[in-house]
Amino acid sequence: MNDHCEAACSGNTSVNSLTDKIPGWNEELELAFSAYKGPYVPGRISSRHKTVCDVLIPGTVVQAGISGALQKIGKQPVVGDFVVLLDQPETGSRMVVNILPRRTCLSRGAAGDGGGEQIIAANLDTIFIVTSVGKDLNLRRLERYLAIVYSSGARPVILLNKIDLEDNPTQVVEKIQSIAGIVPVVPLSALSKTGLDALSPYLKPGETVALVGSSGVGKSTLINSLLGETVQKTGGIREDDEKGRHTTTVRQMFPLPNGAVLVDNPGIREIQLGDSAEGLEKAFSEIVDAARNCKFKDCTHRDEPGCAVLKAVEDGLISEERLASYHRLTEELIFQTKKAEIGLKRLEKERYKQIAVDIKKYKKFTGKQ
Repeated sequence: MNDHCEAACSGNTSVNSLTDKIPGWNEELELAFSAYKGPYVPGRISSRHKTVCDVLIPGTVVQAGISGALQKIGKQPVVGDFVVLLDQPETGSRMVVNILPRRTCLSRGAAGDGGGEQIIAANLDTIFIVTSVGKDLNLRRLERYLAIVYSSGARPVILLNKIDLEDNPTQVVEKIQSIAGIVPVVPLSALSKTGLDALSPYLKPGETVALVGSSGVGKSTLINSLLGETVQKTGGIREDDEKGRHTTTVRQMFPLPNGAVLVDNPGIREIQLGDSAEGLEKAFSEIVDAARNCKFKDCTHRDEPGCAVLKAVEDGLISEERLASYHRLTEELIFQTKKAEIGLKRLEKERYKQIAVDIKKYKKFTGKQ
């Protein structure tokens, strides 16, 4: 990866020339960074490990730790973040001390009882939702991905991979388009490099594109095809259920020769919605549009009289499966919200408990009662 980054970033370290040296850098970021004087340099997180990050800076890729101050306030840099790097050549140490404002954030509901969200990547312009023909194709899962991508602020594009294995790919594209709405659906074969030209409008200089999808759909193969060489390991799928094996284990950024950036993600078969209310409305826009004509404002679209959504289902304008999926994801979203609220209350309770302990220790130390 370093070779690709060095090729993309070679040159001087003038902040004014960073547009060409750090993909995605712009005037707003330059203004935000101008507040830092002294031994600071701007960078962009290209991959994240447990305790260190690989950071793209003008001329090379370096490793840097994360400052204790950032960790204390719970700010964690993710792939795609533009960051402020404290560079101390005399000691050879580099430290991420701040994260510059994010334009977009791809996140998912965090695992566990506490709820909340986990940010996956930041500052993305487009997100390729990669699926493939065969058993991986799951319209309900695509709806989930669309809700999450819409909520991120990035532009969703669905890629139907491995079309060389399908006798009638046009029919499959139409099937996906029935739930995708205005979202482009691009048929291609990453292995044979068929249809890759259709991705050019999304891979312009300075643009950042992330790939999401299940294991085995061909994300790593697509990365290799677009870069023109093997930079990511690829694996087959199990013959019994056509499920893929995880070959990508770390989120990683790959600059393309033209200045665009690809972000590969480990395969995810299903991700929790998190805070995706706005995205859910966009993903099911035809249901939301029909709901405006419901008799009752708080209509749940289940059995109420005068429900315009149920009328649209009856008239064949909205499928029963589509409405059932909308109900299921809406209920999940409500559950995730409640879980997050409970988690916050628990954290608040623990915080006040710790404050009480600290006060007790202070009184004991000072001899005050």
